[in-house]
Amino acid sequence: MSSNWPVDPDGEEGSEGMRKFDMRIIADKVDEEEDFPMDRDEFVEEYGEYPIRINYETVVPMSEIFEYVEPAEFETMLDMHKAVGAAMRAGDFWTYHPQGKNPEKKHA
Repeated sequence: MSSNWPVDPDGEEGSEGMRKFDMRIIADKVDEEEDFPMDRDEFVEEYGEYPIRINYETVVPMSEIFEYVEPAEFETMLDMHKAVGAAMRAGDFWTYHPQGKNPEKKHA
C-alpha cells in the first residue's frame, strides 16, 4: 500500500475510526441534500486521490473506481450508488458478484 495517500485509509479520517470499505467511504463524501445533482468529474477532481479500501488487502484511489462510472451527472444519491456499484463490478474491484455474474467468482 502506498504511503503517499492524502489520509491513512484505516486511520480516523480515512475510515472514521473503523475499517469502512468502498461504497461507504464514497457515500460519506457527499451530502444528499446539498450535493445533488452532482457532476462526476468535479467530484473526482476533489476526491480522486482519496484512498478507498476495497477489501482487507486492497486500497485504490477513488479516481480508479470512477474510471468505470457512467453517467457524467447524478440526479440523486441513489443514482450515484447504482453507478458506483456497476463500476465496482465492471472494474472487477469486488471478488464476488452478488447476482452470480461469474460463477468462478466468490459469492458474498
